[in-house]
Amino acid sequence: QVPLVESGGGLVQAGGSLRLSCVVSRRTFNWYVMGWFRQAPGKEREFVAQISWSGGSIMYKESVEGRFTISRDNDKNTVYLEMNSLKPEDTAVYYCNLIPPKGDYWGQGTQVIVSS
Repeated sequence: QVPLVESGGGLVQAGGSLRLSCVVSRRTFNWYVMGWFRQAPGKEREFVAQISWSGGSIMYKESVEGRFTISRDNDKNTVYLEMNSLKPEDTAVYYCNLIPPKGDYWGQGTQVIVSS
C-alpha cells in the first residue's frame, strides 16, 4: 500500500487558490506530525508547513504564512493545504510526508503552476 498520495494541484493564475490533499495510510498517520514540502524546478525541496496530530501546533515557511493553511482530518487520514493568493514563485511540485520526513515515503507529489 502506498503510504501517501497527494492530489489537488493544477494551473492557476496569480492571486488564485488551490486546495491540496494528502491521503495517508492509517498506520502511517496515527500520532505523527505531518508536513507539506515543495520543490521548484532547479531547486532543492523545501519545507512549507507542518501540523501536529491534534492540530494544536502548526508552523509555516515564512513566505507562505498568512496565505496557506494546513489542516488535517484524522478520521479521513488526510492532510490538506489550502493555498490562497498564489504567486508565480509558489510554482512547484508539492509533497506531503511525516515530520521528520521518511525517505521512502516521498510520493509523486502534485504539480502546482501559478501563471503571472
